[in-house]
Amino acid sequence: MTSRVRRLTVKPIGGSSASEAAMPFRARKKPEPLDEAALYQYAVGALARQMRTVAELKRLMSRRVEPGEPGEAKVAAVVARLLDQRYLDDPAFASTYTRLRQENQSFGKRRVQQELTRKGVQGELVASTLEAAYAQVSEEDLARRYLARKRIAKPEDDKQTARLIRRLIGAGFSFAIISKLLKTWEIDCSEADLVLPEDGDAE
Repeated sequence: MTSRVRRLTVKPIGGSSASEAAMPFRARKKPEPLDEAALYQYAVGALARQMRTVAELKRLMSRRVEPGEPGEAKVAAVVARLLDQRYLDDPAFASTYTRLRQENQSFGKRRVQQELTRKGVQGELVASTLEAAYAQVSEEDLARRYLARKRIAKPEDDKQTARLIRRLIGAGFSFAIISKLLKTWEIDCSEADLVLPEDGDAE
């Protein structure tokens, strides 16, 4: 008995023809630089979509202006205007961001410190914000909430214990907090047992 082989024709992604698929991609044309008025409207729209730090907004706007001093002057003028209007407010951003990371992710101080720093918040503001925010909560309680939210149970072996430690470090908790949690499960570890967090371990 002779089997019949069905020939399959693979259609290019997006439904285009073979000849169209063979055409080289056209480079996306860089948008024309915005003038100051248009840049201001662009910035307001960006802030309406989500809160941003001064540093983040500057990086965003720098892509929409010409390079060099003319573009930098536009960005500086728009930032000054937004600060004056309180549309930009790094202290308010840092406070709100910290509160949300505590309430929604149950992250420890170290994790939030790293994230605020990456977002361009100045070191002194980061320190004062975290001091005020974490004075009102117990990081041990936060760590327990983190474990409950992630549905993490008592580790059953050394491998699971190591993974738990990585996740808690990645979530921003200190060795002292981690050690207390492990002792409630009658698990002892030294600071030498701690390892750096792997990608995604704290998410």
